[in-house]
Amino acid sequence: MDSPHGAAVGAEDFGLKGPRGWAFRGVDITAAPGALVAIEGPSGSGRTCLLLALTGRMRPSEGHAETGGLSLPSKAAAVRRISALGPVPGVSELDPAFTVAEHLRERALLQRRYGGSLRALLSPRAERAAAARARIDEALDAAGLDPAALPKAERTSVRDLERLESLRLSIALALIGRPRLLAVDDTDLKLSDAERAEAWDLLRSIAAGGTTVLAVCSEAPEDALVVRTGTTTEERTADAFAETGRA
Repeated sequence: MDSPHGAAVGAEDFGLKGPRGWAFRGVDITAAPGALVAIEGPSGSGRTCLLLALTGRMRPSEGHAETGGLSLPSKAAAVRRISALGPVPGVSELDPAFTVAEHLRERALLQRRYGGSLRALLSPRAERAAAARARIDEALDAAGLDPAALPKAERTSVRDLERLESLRLSIALALIGRPRLLAVDDTDLKLSDAERAEAWDLLRSIAAGGTTVLAVCSEAPEDALVVRTGTTTEERTADAFAETGRA
């Protein structure tokens, strides 16, 4: 697939405070385009809130940050257009009742309708279908997911996927939009050591292809740019997302 130029990520004294106190505070980041950035910390330390703030989906309370040269929170809408979320509990979860094919078709349709050009929208149906299939195949390849290897191929339900397969599907869906930045929550959750190594190899390959990657984890690999979050603030995912509001 075409390798988009990744989005640089920078933050200085960056913080977010909600009704229950500080989700994170005093965060500093300097990440070049195409970097693999690991947001490391225990569950409840503000990791997910930081991920959402840097992708323009939560409004920070103090400090300064830029993603792709776009200032946050003033350019949050533009940041959302160049970034994409992988799995984030309570925000961008897979529907367990959907099949792999249904998720892929839905995301390709949404991308064409809201992320494509007017020319693409007005192109012949066969051309649109071919373009959508090409995007899906490119994203699946980049995410290392082969639907033919699944129990029922693309008709496999999400509820029947293994944890690593589910992670790969979520990443593939995010990559359909060819984002400059990919954000992944709970990267190493419920993975064996071997699966964790596979997940990080996948994210390395995406970063090497030019897309900046932000990945929340409990333990970062040695080659990642590590940003550590605190250990005392209660983190909220869906609740914090609602309480502090969209940027």
